[in-house]
Amino acid sequence: MHQNYYFLRQLTKALEQRLQGMQVHTAFSQNKDELVIGFAAADSELYLRALLTSHFSSLSFPAEFRRARANSVELMEPMLGQTVQQVIQHENERSFYLRLSNNMLLLFKLFGNRSNLILYQDEAPLELFHNKFGNDLELEPLHMHRQLEQNKAAFEAANGNLRKLYPTFGDIPALYLEERGYSSASLDQKWELVQDMLDTLESPEAYYLIRLDGRLRLSLLPIGEIVQTITDPLEASNTYTRTYLSETGFERQYEQAKQQLTKKLNGTQTVLAQAEAKLNELRHDRSYSQTADVIMANLTNIPPRATEVELYDFYTDQNRTYKLKQDETPQKFAERLYRKAKNQHVEVQQLEEKTERKLEEAIILEDALQALEEVKDYKQLKSFLKEYAHLLTSKQQQQQESPFRVFETEGYKILVGKSAHNNDLLTQRHTFKDDLWLHAKDVSGSHVVIKQQAGKTIPNTVLEKAAQLAAYYSKRKSDSLCPVLYTPKKWVRKPKGAAPGAVVVEREKVLLVKPENPFERKI
Repeated sequence: MHQNYYFLRQLTKALEQRLQGMQVHTAFSQNKDELVIGFAAADSELYLRALLTSHFSSLSFPAEFRRARANSVELMEPMLGQTVQQVIQHENERSFYLRLSNNMLLLFKLFGNRSNLILYQDEAPLELFHNKFGNDLELEPLHMHRQLEQNKAAFEAANGNLRKLYPTFGDIPALYLEERGYSSASLDQKWELVQDMLDTLESPEAYYLIRLDGRLRLSLLPIGEIVQTITDPLEASNTYTRTYLSETGFERQYEQAKQQLTKKLNGTQTVLAQAEAKLNELRHDRSYSQTADVIMANLTNIPPRATEVELYDFYTDQNRTYKLKQDETPQKFAERLYRKAKNQHVEVQQLEEKTERKLEEAIILEDALQALEEVKDYKQLKSFLKEYAHLLTSKQQQQQESPFRVFETEGYKILVGKSAHNNDLLTQRHTFKDDLWLHAKDVSGSHVVIKQQAGKTIPNTVLEKAAQLAAYYSKRKSDSLCPVLYTPKKWVRKPKGAAPGAVVVEREKVLLVKPENPFERKI
């Protein structure tokens, strides 16, 4: 009921008491679906935070609000400095408006997932918060009251049908009445039940945070599981919004983690099935080498420039038709098949490695999903997300989050710059004097750094991998071999006025390596 007409009546009464005479001193948005309006008087201030997303909308009223330094946009600037004169609730509608000085109005249209705020001056619309609801420009806040005939005669004529007579009730009042035997009551008894409930809705004793059918709700009526009882409507709105967002935050992150893991598992299982099918095909198909053996054994039986020939296949003990190329000798054809057979063997070996790796990934992902099923609250989810972060972040996301490419081997971290400016950042700010610095010799490329560990000597295997990365992320990437120079960072300096990424290197050594990324498996 946080946007129910009866709750809004109580909210706007309390809001008028707080806002009347205060000035609008700020209005901004720092999230796509959120508008924050600040009101101030001589000795107090109040913020109104309107959250208007497609799946949830609410109002909350923090006493203070820390505005972000970035990604903050000023909105509805014409109302800045204007004074709140009245807060007017529309009759039988989920909407109200602030009457401001200078003949301005700020309309709050709280229609579920179509909620919006519209600023008017002289009854003409000035600005929409959600421009996607362009039809809201046609709303006339002074004429949005809805008159409903709700006397006993109308009630009897409607035969006690609540939807016809009281469309503003919503589901909670209807459930409240059902709990009190509304369906089985006589018409007169139904009328009395409705009047008693209306007395409560119009003068509620308290506001209840309840759990009903598994959902967190705000209610003016004591129904369902009462989680918290609150006496002030502004605080009730604050508490409901805060608690709802906290709970749905858990649900959203939980579902997001589940979807990511399930998607990865499905992808891994698909790749695994494809690799196994290809392996089966390569293992059971007639080998290229067997065909080449038959051709070589029958070189004298094949007519020159033949495109098709029938030969005895001693592997299957039957005749078989072979297709040849007219411009290729049988011997050259056999040599080509032997090369294919060699490649086929390598392909089988790589597919076997890939199958084993994907099988391990599938087991790890299945274990993670099982562990996620045991998570019951936000504290457990936070621990889960930390423990399984490596499964929930793609390699691309990791690289975007990090200012450099980061690799790790044998306990050593290797950092690789992403651009000329990034190279400067890496070398000048993130590298210490004893870290080992590498770069492809005599060409442009990434700065590469091996982070030193106190008291340890960097192993040659780590040095070679870092050198391969320096060659791979350079202009020599396509060369068969690349010289890579390396030296402690203390012997690398940047001259004043040098171009981005340009440095002077002293006392360097050179290592010759094949340019490649040793951390990527070749499939």
